[in-house]
Amino acid sequence: MGYYDAVASLVMKGMTLKRTPFFKHAADRNGKFVDFAGWEMPIHFGSIIDEHKAVREHMGIFDVSHMGRIHFKGRHARRLLERVCTRRVSDMKEKTCRYSLVCNETGGVLDDVLVYRFADHWLMVCNASNREKLLAHFEAVKGELVVKINDETEKTAMVAIQGPGAMDYITNFSKEIPQLKRYAFTIKNLLILKLVVSRTGYTGEDGIEIILPANVVDMALKLLVKKDEKGEDMVPPIGLGARDTLRLEAGMPLYGHELTETTDPISAGLGWAVSLDKDEDDQFGDPEPFIGLDALKKIKSQGPAKKLVGLKLDGQRTPRQDMPVLANGAPVGAVTSGCLSPTLGCPIAMAYVDVAHAEVGTTLTVDFAGKPADAEVVALPFYKRST
Repeated sequence: MGYYDAVASLVMKGMTLKRTPFFKHAADRNGKFVDFAGWEMPIHFGSIIDEHKAVREHMGIFDVSHMGRIHFKGRHARRLLERVCTRRVSDMKEKTCRYSLVCNETGGVLDDVLVYRFADHWLMVCNASNREKLLAHFEAVKGELVVKINDETEKTAMVAIQGPGAMDYITNFSKEIPQLKRYAFTIKNLLILKLVVSRTGYTGEDGIEIILPANVVDMALKLLVKKDEKGEDMVPPIGLGARDTLRLEAGMPLYGHELTETTDPISAGLGWAVSLDKDEDDQFGDPEPFIGLDALKKIKSQGPAKKLVGLKLDGQRTPRQDMPVLANGAPVGAVTSGCLSPTLGCPIAMAYVDVAHAEVGTTLTVDFAGKPADAEVVALPFYKRST
């Protein structure tokens, strides 16, 4: 189904796609839009490969306003986050961010999230497709805890500037921001703009993500996107297509592909984001075991049956989600994500395979509808920036 057919179908059902505050900026630059989790988002502005290379070689700007932004405030906000997040948050310093996961009782992933600690509240950034599910989940599990949960997604906007040239460019309007450590943030006041700026991203490159009120986006764009002597944007817009190929090269999981409600973070190689000792005393003296802890302890103890691996393929065919992965002709796993890597010049994929076939250097095949392609298990990430 084409994009316009999809939109027509939604309209016939009485549904309309949401637009972010950056929609006009993207439309004015010939963005090609698709339905992404109910949002009308730019998939590209001409060439996904060119946009990918722009971020790897220089920089680009992404509209990520579709991501959920949920605030937690109240006497037990910290305890609720400890209850739902796999990673400990109580020891976070003010103005820092931390990657975590939200799991169900069986250890399956409901979402992967980024938690921000402010002086008097917490912020969670989640995936667009999971926002409503998480809001319902938090209300269902907070029990006796006194917490006010506010969904600020549609009142705010979020944009990312990513690439090796990003920090030098940002010095044009701030000397403080380029000094931020990775996974730290600051609250920046520019004229009447109040921005939350974090040194985070989803591309494998350096850069920042900015959260700001929705009603000041036009003013912010005038500061963030300067023109060169030819009148062109110094920071080109980048669509979701290149965002996907960039994160895949960087070995970053995508919800609905590497992470689902039936996959667990241990098998996904995200054990570093799981605090298995959360049920022990912490600095506050009130340990709050997270939902799914017992299940993940068992998986860790027994060892996962499958493991997420990187695959580098021969030829030029692009592997797709759910394509079978074979060893000596027998199925041992399935592809979760794949692309023709613009940086490496060859097809790459991530896949879950049986642990016995997950060692780096193992030769496997990917089944392209009965036409196999040789694949080698390689270390993740496929690409890592030099500095």
